[in-house]
This record gives sequence, C-alpha cells and structure tokens, in this order.
Amino acid sequence: MIKNSDLSSFQIDNQVFIKPEYLIHPFISGNKYRKLKYNISEAKKLKSKTLLTFGGAFSNHISATAYTGMESGFKTIGVIRGDELESKIESNPTLRFAQSCGMRFLFVTREDYRSKSSVEFIEKLRVKFGDFYLIPEGGTNSLAIKGCEEILTKEDNQFDYICCCVGTGGTISGLINSAKDNQKVLGFPALKGDFLKEDIRKFAKNENWDLVTDYHFGGYGKIKPELITFINKFRKDYSIPLDPIYTGKMMFGIMDLIGKGFFPKNSKILAIHTGGLQGITGMNLKLKRKNLPLIDE
Repeated sequence: MIKNSDLSSFQIDNQVFIKPEYLIHPFISGNKYRKLKYNISEAKKLKSKTLLTFGGAFSNHISATAYTGMESGFKTIGVIRGDELESKIESNPTLRFAQSCGMRFLFVTREDYRSKSSVEFIEKLRVKFGDFYLIPEGGTNSLAIKGCEEILTKEDNQFDYICCCVGTGGTISGLINSAKDNQKVLGFPALKGDFLKEDIRKFAKNENWDLVTDYHFGGYGKIKPELITFINKFRKDYSIPLDPIYTGKMMFGIMDLIGKGFFPKNSKILAIHTGGLQGITGMNLKLKRKNLPLIDE
C-alpha cells in the first residue's frame, strides 16, 4: 500500500494536476481503499466475521470489498443487481475476480434490488446469511466519508479547484469537508440527473461545491466513441490510464471546460483519480460485441 504522502500530483499542463489515488493499492485502489478503511476497522471492533455489500456486474466496490475481505480475514457476500448474471460469472471479469477472492453471491432481480436499503430486505438477508457487517452500495456511509476526508493533504492547499467523479456521492462529500474555504469542489456525475445533490448534502458540511452534469455520456455505464478516443489519447500523451465509467468522463469534462473558458485565468485544478481501472476489461467486452473501438489496457 502506498502512503498518502507518496501520492504526489502529476502535472499534465499549466492548469491541471492529477492526484493518483489509483496507485494506493493494486486491487483496492483509490476511493474504494478510502471508503473501506474505517469500515474494516469498525467491523473488526464489532468482531464481525462477514462483510455484506451490494453492486452491479462490473462494480469497483464489489471487486475491492472481495479483496479487502480476503486480505483482512473476513468472509464476503455480494448482493448483485440482475438475477440473469448468476450463470455468467465466468464470463464476467469483475465477478470472476471477486469469486476468486472468496466472495459468495446472491443475485436478485433489478426490481428487488431497488429495495436493498429497506428494513424488510436487510432482515431477509440476515435470516439467509446470519450476522454480517453491512456496507452500503458504493461503500458510502459516515465512515467512508471519514476516509475520503483524508484524500487532500496540506500540499493540495495550493489548488483553486478540486475535481472528482461522482457515483454515490461519498468521495465528493469527503473532499467538500476537507477542502479549504477558498477552494471550489466540482463533481462530475457518472449518472444522469440532479438527485445526487440531496445525497451529498447528507454528509457534506460546507457549500463550497457544485455538480457538473453535462458529461455522463448518456448515463451510468454508457459510452460513446469520442470518449474512447479521448481515453486512449490521454493515456498515450500522459501515461495515465482512465476508466470509461468515472475518471474518463471527469477528465473529458475538465479539458472541455478549460477549452470553453469555464475556469478563470491562471486557475490551478486538481483532479482526483479515484481508480476504477478494473472496469476497463468488462467495458471492452461490451465494446467488442458492438464492434466499437477498444480502450487500451
């Protein structure tokens, strides 16, 4: 594991720097390491033996939780969205990896998955699996926010803008809480819609932030050829890989906004690279089926 002090930002042009959180750990990278850090401590404190969490077929969180559990001595259970996936584990790189780490799965219909946070649904899981430590989808809870508050360090005080991609809102909430008053935090959602603002407000203590909602490329897991071209060129130009679900869309948005004059002259921008690179292989399987260009791995 790389220490926080070793994550010096990469400068990619006069305005933009990237904080390489994806280098923290080879299998629990970026914000997933941050989100799980204090949850694992709490699970140990409670003497839990099993971690249970939720996610989709290519979930970074499922992959990271499975490895964390194996590394920390926990059994793990993943409640997976989509019962049709039960017979497709071997063809799904994320689920195959999680299973190799010892994770057991419960595949549920997409309709049932919408009720995953209800008391009734959780009680059914406890009846089925016994006692477990519950980690929400995406890992976002108060302990995850605490971990994400540690992303920024003193050397990051020099930046005017802190940018990150947004899934469940946990990472940006931590950044909002730890950013200085003179800094603006910008979130680039991977999903359509403005509903995330309410989720973020549950954890964020300050008002120094906003969401940029124009770069989701059609919604979560959606991708277009221009994004693939951008990701591949970015890797070639800067030797920094981007994933197509989160960081690729964020960096596309940042560079596009710079071109449009969104940022004041001489602004210093820090982009948080939250990882998610394990999802590239799964996305390439989809792209191959659609005869679209592939993302360089």
